[in-house]
Amino acid sequence: MPQELWRLYRRAMHRVVNGLAQQSVDIVDTDRTVAPRLVELCRRAAGEGVVLLRNVDGVLPLPAHAPVAVFGRVQCDWFAVGYGSGGDVKAPYEVSLLEALREAGVAVVGELAAAYETWAAANPPDEGYWGNWPRHFDEMPLDAGLVSRASREAGVAVVVIGRAAGEDRESVLEPGSYYLTDAERAMLDAVVARFERVVVVVNTGNVMDLSWADDYGDRLAGLILAWQGGMEGSRGLVDVLTGAVSPSGRLTDTIARRYEDYPSAPNFGHRHFNNYAEDVFVGYRYFETFAPEAVQFPFGFGLGYATFELGAAEFSGGGDGDGDVAVSVEVRNVGERSGREVVQLYVAAPDGALGKPSRALVGYAKTAELAPGESERVSLMVPRAALASYDDGGATGHRSAWVLEPGTYTLYMGADVRTAERVGAVEVPELVVVEQLAEACAVDPEAPFRRMTVRRDGAAARVGWEDVPTRTVDLRRRILDALAVEIPVTGYRGVQFDDVAAGRRSMDEFVAQLSDEELEALTRGHGRMNSPLGAVGNAGVFGGILESLRAKGVPPVTCTDGPSGIRLSAYASLLPCGTALASTWDPALVRELAAEHALEMVRKGSDVLLSPGMNIHRDPLCGRNFEYFSEDPLVTGRMGAAVVAGVQSRGVAACPKHFAANNQETNRSKNDSRVSERALREIYLKGFEIVVKEAWPQTIMTSYNKINGVWAHYNYELVTTILRDQWGYDGMVMTDWWMQHSRDPHFPEVWDSAYRVRAGVDVLMPGSTVDGLRRGVDRSLLRSLAKGDGVRRGELQAVAGRVLRFVEVSRPARSGRGEGVEPDSRSAGIG
Repeated sequence: MPQELWRLYRRAMHRVVNGLAQQSVDIVDTDRTVAPRLVELCRRAAGEGVVLLRNVDGVLPLPAHAPVAVFGRVQCDWFAVGYGSGGDVKAPYEVSLLEALREAGVAVVGELAAAYETWAAANPPDEGYWGNWPRHFDEMPLDAGLVSRASREAGVAVVVIGRAAGEDRESVLEPGSYYLTDAERAMLDAVVARFERVVVVVNTGNVMDLSWADDYGDRLAGLILAWQGGMEGSRGLVDVLTGAVSPSGRLTDTIARRYEDYPSAPNFGHRHFNNYAEDVFVGYRYFETFAPEAVQFPFGFGLGYATFELGAAEFSGGGDGDGDVAVSVEVRNVGERSGREVVQLYVAAPDGALGKPSRALVGYAKTAELAPGESERVSLMVPRAALASYDDGGATGHRSAWVLEPGTYTLYMGADVRTAERVGAVEVPELVVVEQLAEACAVDPEAPFRRMTVRRDGAAARVGWEDVPTRTVDLRRRILDALAVEIPVTGYRGVQFDDVAAGRRSMDEFVAQLSDEELEALTRGHGRMNSPLGAVGNAGVFGGILESLRAKGVPPVTCTDGPSGIRLSAYASLLPCGTALASTWDPALVRELAAEHALEMVRKGSDVLLSPGMNIHRDPLCGRNFEYFSEDPLVTGRMGAAVVAGVQSRGVAACPKHFAANNQETNRSKNDSRVSERALREIYLKGFEIVVKEAWPQTIMTSYNKINGVWAHYNYELVTTILRDQWGYDGMVMTDWWMQHSRDPHFPEVWDSAYRVRAGVDVLMPGSTVDGLRRGVDRSLLRSLAKGDGVRRGELQAVAGRVLRFVEVSRPARSGRGEGVEPDSRSAGIG
């Protein structure tokens, strides 16, 4: 077979096998029971995540008992979630928008609703297949007479437009994805021409073009982003439309007037690599610095039915860059309706030698529900480290360090990034080294690029460019200097796993008994999705996958996909998507929801939820943005910490993913994210760092992609240098499902799983051969162990020890000891 045909065949087979493997099997557990408290929290989170972008003359909430004309087939075929492993949950029920409106007593125009119901039933959407799902559903052709009759019956029209994307399915710059279709535009034209008051609901998990909203002026009086809210999403939206809930959602991304205005646009979607040339100027950090006029809706923006005023802020601390900064403010509801406000705090740091964005979020809080006239004092504490920048090139004289450069650090507080006002400043008279680290994951010298920085012409900022600093570390020496010491092998001496948990024997004594085959088995899953060792439809099982390990008391541990629910061959709750949860700006609510969801995990047999999704919304076209939280690392980190803390408070585990820089789906398993160490530290790793230090997840999942030429699942500097040595993480690290073949360039006799173990990545999931295309087990680990310059037994033992420590506190192990489930004390208090 010619080389090109073979390459195309392999690519096609990879997509087919990947799709078949990822699709969960038929429902076995037919119990549709959902805890009422979980239903309540799903509805509340969906409603509080709705973002009201326009409300001219108070068109919303909808007038009670007044007829409403609802247009758009998505009112019948609601997008509850995005596509792929993160959304393939078998929800016990879903409620269309039309059903939710009727439930709430909204007087929808009957003839119009019946027309849509009849047409939608006769023209069901093609649901597609893995990686080829529909990004939109075709619209019903509108009859002018039907529109005219509806306008005579109702004074307000609601137009619904829907979009979806997902895993292996990017949004694209085409009508029906990022842009409106001709049919949708014709529908809007027809409705706006007939109705004086029009509200548009955009039901989506990803940002789409909204520039068309400005074309209609005030005739398009209302505009709502209804993020994919799961099984209760439509009801949460209706709560907002009817005024049962005052909207309090805020944008976690900037919405630009044109896609081309996003700084990532020239360097997104390439098959082989993307240069992260915008560097730290991601999202609002770019727009507020260089292009405020390109913004349609700014980061943090969102309207409500209540009106709030912020009093004079009280500011203290932070003198000379030493110590934390405290800011408090009185928030008063001066409107006529109850509601909640989000208080946001930003810093404008001096440019110095490094160059800084004009704004960076350093704190936020959401008030309780405030009745008219009520007030609440909001206090925000900003750690000194939150004001620091990372010097990856030595421009300040301190390479590989977090620093505070001399100058004025001005704090701005308000309801969004654009309207935030000055509340105080911190003067730093001389450079402060906040934390000195060691270089890690710097750009490959063989793949340099130029990165964005800021230049000033007086007060005006303009884009400048500079060479990105490149790698200087001798990685081979770094690895050899830190190799794990071998525990002398004793053979089996009767030490059982329960003896370790009871404190009768040490973990080292247990590990010393294990054969090489048992050590190897602990570094991988059982070999397939839907393992017979776990709940039916599971994503994979690890731990006690050999009979000999189970005989020693090591139980198997079951993983299930998230983050939108538990993906099994069973009905399970479908949660609001990550963007919806983040748009609440309410970590306490998200933590409570996650804790309630964890009880469902226990009931369904899930020990590890592969959630939360922690990647940054670098570009609006990324298919999996719906799973992730924000373009901002602080929002991402705090929301991720809330999910982890909630889940682990019930004695099961959460697994933040995808570590790191997994910012596109196009050729995701081969693509190289080429990104400066500074941008990694400040943007793409920061959310993970917050989660690790605040919520202590028991396990973390690496990403498919390369980072500066090295796949994440082989990346020693990412997993060992940064995660373990610099952040102090002692938990377990697993791969995303399957890996890529590769040989360690520094150690030729270390390849595939041996390469992974040397990097400090503990478990290959689901455990089958590296690329998932062949049956069997990857034997590279044991083969490398037999080589002179191969992987060392001490490394296998270290990995096995981390896996066993995870298993020791897992739900199966605790249940086997009759302990029930207890929360992880390191994350139980996070909220």
